[in-house]
Amino acid sequence: MLVGYARTSTLEQLAGIEAQERDLLSAGCEKIFREQISSVDAVKREQLTAALDFLREGDTLVVTKLDRLARSVPHMHDLLKRISAKGAALNILGMGIDTNTPTGRLMINVLGGVAEFERDIMLERQREGIAKAKADGKYKGRAPTARRKADQVSELSKEGVGATEIARRLGISRASVYNVLRASA
Repeated sequence: MLVGYARTSTLEQLAGIEAQERDLLSAGCEKIFREQISSVDAVKREQLTAALDFLREGDTLVVTKLDRLARSVPHMHDLLKRISAKGAALNILGMGIDTNTPTGRLMINVLGGVAEFERDIMLERQREGIAKAKADGKYKGRAPTARRKADQVSELSKEGVGATEIARRLGISRASVYNVLRASA
């Protein structure tokens, strides 16, 4: 069975996930697992875990691009071990790579290294840009959300609303509620 996995980093990337699903269906995937979560949150990727658990011997996990599955070489190797342990394979449509073949296994390792290198370079450029903007006085960073809502936190607390409910209503963490209340005391 061909089992598809589609992922985008954010909920706003609706067109991206729809395009992946279309491509996976065109490739013949009978079941598709989808989620919209950052690849950095590997532990929270519940649909990826479900897809891996679903795989049986002889199945193939299909993704449109390598970065939809893994962003680091160690993570990719871990996923490949899990897939192989089930007697399944991985097919990356955009690259024409199928780990059922020796060439496919070689290519996945080479391209995984290139993807990780590309991400590292992008992050390095981002850090350099932020450092330059800070030096030029153009970058101040994001204003802390909880501090902007300090008045609302205090008001709700005075009304007797608990920290958990304040956090839920204002979209901040419970720890932030306590920090604001401690700072205002």
